[in-house]
Amino acid sequence: MSGSGRGHLRIYLGAAPGVGKTYKMLGEAQRRRQRGTDVVVGFVETHGRPHTAAMLDGLEVVPRRILDHRGASFTELDLDALLARRPEVAVVDELAHTNVPGSRNEKRWQDIDELLTAGIDVISAVNIQHLESINDVVEKITGVPQQETVPDRVVRAADQLELVDMTPEALRRRMAHGNVYAADKVDAALGNYFRIGNLSALRELALLWLADRVDAGLQQYRLQNDIDSTWEARERVVVALTGGPEGETLIRRAARIAARSSGGDLLAVHVTRSDGLTGANPTALAEQRRLVESLGGTYHQTVGDDVPAALLSFARAENATQLVLGGSRRPWFSSLLGPGVGAGTIRESGDIDVHIVTHSEMGRGRLPQLRGSLSRRRQAYGFVLAILLPPLLALLLGLGSDTLNLTSNVLAFLLAVVVVALVGGLWPALLTAVAGTVVLNYFFTPPTRTFRISEPNNALALAIFVLVAAMVSSVVDRAARRTRQAARSTAESETLATLAGTVLRGETALPALMERLREAFGMTGVCLMERVSTDELTETWRPIASAGTATCRRPEEGDAEIPARDDLVLVLQGRSLAADERRLVGAFADHAAALVDRARLSEAAAEAKPLAEADKLRTALLRAVGHDLRSPLASAKASVTSLRSGDVEWTESERDELLTTADESLDRLSRLVDNLLDLSRLQAGALPVFTRPMALDEIMPAVLAEVGDDSGKVKVDMPHTLPLVEADPDLLERVIANLLANAIRYSPASRPPLLIGSALGDVVEIRIVDRGPGIPAADRDRVFAPFQRLGDTDNTVGVGLGLALARGLAEAMHGTLQPEDTPGGGLTMVVSMPAAAPTADKAPVPGSRERSEAETGERE
Repeated sequence: MSGSGRGHLRIYLGAAPGVGKTYKMLGEAQRRRQRGTDVVVGFVETHGRPHTAAMLDGLEVVPRRILDHRGASFTELDLDALLARRPEVAVVDELAHTNVPGSRNEKRWQDIDELLTAGIDVISAVNIQHLESINDVVEKITGVPQQETVPDRVVRAADQLELVDMTPEALRRRMAHGNVYAADKVDAALGNYFRIGNLSALRELALLWLADRVDAGLQQYRLQNDIDSTWEARERVVVALTGGPEGETLIRRAARIAARSSGGDLLAVHVTRSDGLTGANPTALAEQRRLVESLGGTYHQTVGDDVPAALLSFARAENATQLVLGGSRRPWFSSLLGPGVGAGTIRESGDIDVHIVTHSEMGRGRLPQLRGSLSRRRQAYGFVLAILLPPLLALLLGLGSDTLNLTSNVLAFLLAVVVVALVGGLWPALLTAVAGTVVLNYFFTPPTRTFRISEPNNALALAIFVLVAAMVSSVVDRAARRTRQAARSTAESETLATLAGTVLRGETALPALMERLREAFGMTGVCLMERVSTDELTETWRPIASAGTATCRRPEEGDAEIPARDDLVLVLQGRSLAADERRLVGAFADHAAALVDRARLSEAAAEAKPLAEADKLRTALLRAVGHDLRSPLASAKASVTSLRSGDVEWTESERDELLTTADESLDRLSRLVDNLLDLSRLQAGALPVFTRPMALDEIMPAVLAEVGDDSGKVKVDMPHTLPLVEADPDLLERVIANLLANAIRYSPASRPPLLIGSALGDVVEIRIVDRGPGIPAADRDRVFAPFQRLGDTDNTVGVGLGLALARGLAEAMHGTLQPEDTPGGGLTMVVSMPAAAPTADKAPVPGSRERSEAETGERE
């Protein structure tokens, strides 16, 4: 058993009825029983199959509950009996079963959920046709509607899920041998539901559904262990879309590749640059997205200035095995400007297969935009300088042509190239180098005013100038790229450090985390959504926490969605995420999921705390009251039994003594019950309180009489000059009597307790002073807790309600009860009551009612 936590669920998933899932389930139960595990069968349906029934031998079976419905009797799982038995493992068959009306839960899987919540491990079984998500597909295949279904999420949440499979031919042989149905039903079953085609389709559905579940577990494992390399456990085909007219061809080709891979996954991705200038046709992309989804694939969008790197980063994050690209639309001579997306992707693809698909648009596109690693603003400044600096230098150098040689002129133009490279990057610097070469050749290289070069040294100087200019431009551009990468890495590190700091500091507010995520990634809105529907065909979502202007009702309405777990999705609005940003947002998603779990655990703990306190109070009550109820009852019972006995001749004095014992015992019992009832009324706010102006000396005789024979030990100092107090006479009498009895119990015989009255302003104080052992200041509040006798090991003197009841009654009359130290040792209980107004009548205590003469007589 899982201890105090939630139990574990193991499910045997059958591809079709009769494959042996119940037999397997009972076999697992027998193995656990042999290992010493406490296994109990809650419900198993053998369907009259002898081999399955034989597997029950040696297993404890909880009797079923019998229910009547519409004049017929049905047997169901006895959930209450199983919870009371509380085994380590419970075997509960037919997960999708619908309970008979009148049962505790509507569905069997809800019964199992209660067992799991109670910490009991459960072994169950279900057939693939009972899953809600494929119920309609099964009906189309077999022509038989399934009335009993179970939500897919219930089966997916199982800790262990095992497929019980059998070939269609083997299953039909089992049926023919009478191992599944009775002989009179075999022919009809083989000719209808259990046809070869039906069984093959059901088997394939089971294998595909289980593969999805296993794949989800694999993805979670890779994410938790930061595994970036591709594991070719399942074919995933990613097709790259540019928004061009060739997109439809690429999608259909990728879909065929995925289909040939035994049901591989199809994912389409479009990469946009961080500045949004991609040249993609939004209408074409929308049509291509619809085509992908109609073919059973999913559409994604990511951001990246380096398209090959972004594509491969996305593919590795999705554990893709194949990547489909279209042939380049650039003209043939554009390869001189650098490798295209296809060549760059192939070079860095590693273990991902790359398919270059030809299409009709190849070679018909425009030249790619000349784009470096700097911002477009800086490139614009660079091109302006590239246009202005060469003619300006030519003019300035021409003024000093008599003193400057070609070497000085080349160095001046090289300086101009460096300046332009620092400002605008690679392409403006290359333009400056080309322009500078032309100017140097025409104006400063003999023969001047021509484009011919007469001396080889001058030609070499110009060639070196062009080479150095290109190298310097490339170095500046690469430095800018590295600077941007370093800045991004620094930002990611700071974000992760901030996120880790929130964990270390114990910050748990989900809205704060959402706001931090929104600010970190510049989103307009961020929302954490939870799937709440039980039907995956019509799933519904609800927001748990949000920040910004998030208005999503479904994850698909956002610009990016990051799964936190199966039922939680982080939805972002504002822009698409770059491929390397998705990993960072994934850390926020995991933290958000942990916060949700922590909050729910805190709520559950808060809800359980009052129950634990109530259970603790109930235990104390039963422990304390159990003895004190039995003690006076036993004394009274013994006395009455003795009096009724005819075996003994009692004298008159012995008879009086027995009657007195019975009377005193019943009085003790009556006081105990009164105290319990009054305390419960106080806690419920239902005790009637009737205050009136009264003198303290009028209740003193009743107080001393309540104390009994020990009243002679009490010294009373109650001046007649004390003002009247506003109190309920009966309740005040009980307060003082309880406190006085407690003081007598702890006072030594040589130093009896004192009862003193005094006035202080508009308050009258009654002090009950004892010379007993006293109570430490730190423990004084504890003595007013119900069922508490601090430092008292004698359980025959009461259940510890006296002080708790006394304080409650005093406060009900708008008074107070506080303990103080007695000078010289001991404890003084101070009852403070408001003095009565000398003229105006006081109103009744709120919530009380006026007391009639009959009620007064009854109380007295």
